[in-house]
Amino acid sequence: MLTTTSQPDVDQTGTDMREAAVVAGLAPSIHNTQPWRWRIRPAALELWADRTRQLPASDPDGRMLTISCGAALHHARIYLAAQGYRTLVLPYPDPDYPDHVAHLGIIGRTPVTDAATRRCQAVALRRTDRRPVLPRLIDDKAFLALSMAAQAQGCYLHPLRRDQVIELASTVAHAQDAQLADDAWRDELATWAGGTRPDGTGIPDANIPDRQPQTTVAQRDFDRPGTLHIGNEHDTAATYAILYGEQDDRLGWLDAGQALSALWLAATVWDVSVMPLSAPIEIPSTRQAVRATLSGIGYPYLVLRFGTTGDGKGPAPTPRIPPDRIITTEDE
Repeated sequence: MLTTTSQPDVDQTGTDMREAAVVAGLAPSIHNTQPWRWRIRPAALELWADRTRQLPASDPDGRMLTISCGAALHHARIYLAAQGYRTLVLPYPDPDYPDHVAHLGIIGRTPVTDAATRRCQAVALRRTDRRPVLPRLIDDKAFLALSMAAQAQGCYLHPLRRDQVIELASTVAHAQDAQLADDAWRDELATWAGGTRPDGTGIPDANIPDRQPQTTVAQRDFDRPGTLHIGNEHDTAATYAILYGEQDDRLGWLDAGQALSALWLAATVWDVSVMPLSAPIEIPSTRQAVRATLSGIGYPYLVLRFGTTGDGKGPAPTPRIPPDRIITTEDE
């Protein structure tokens, strides 16, 4: 029930909920798999995991799938907040349906703030930027804003010292060597990155660097060159951080996805580029190495690179699944 003295227009609420699900489709996801589905109910949205777009070779436990779903959930919340709705999230509301990730209910109205509007506007501008960063450190205030955005979703950012970045470089190299030696992993990557991909998904050649950047911490090796031109910049001015939390389970991963969305939208507002590094988290042994960097204070969800990449254009947007394929209503 809506806790407001004036009932909103039912048709408008339904329209806004559908648009929230459409906007959620712009969320970041592992290899742009978009592993989610939405069901529209009266004054509520149901978020479901779509296991047909899970990555069995690199993500057998659904860790990255759940983080991706969390990012989509937060995007939907951001849109509804910008339309003046108060919402309540119930994670995994039905134990009989473990793929029912969340129930997002509308519980009232709230004034629309400038901050809510800016975050919503940032959704369409957000990109994964794989270009090397410029030799210019990000502003301390910007990193603080990103940290606070993550904390608001129950997660934290741990910035790495220079010596820890060197350790991270070794960890990432070990993870990538292990993955490239796995034929199933390479076949899976080839399905989702470059060339011909499932309709509306994956990473196009235009978003893959035309050569491997010469950086201290290696980026994802896509096992093929793309067409995204990169310069000769290094990553000495990059800020590397670990996104972490207190739970290493599906609830923690869901929070991590919401935190990823929140900090990424804050980064977009602050003109800070973001590039996730999931490889060291995908391999159990390297995930433990990343956790050791945290000195036992939590569980790592992702490694993130922050920086400045120059012009404000950024890479082209990646494709999206048509909304009608992932959004249904109660009577359908």
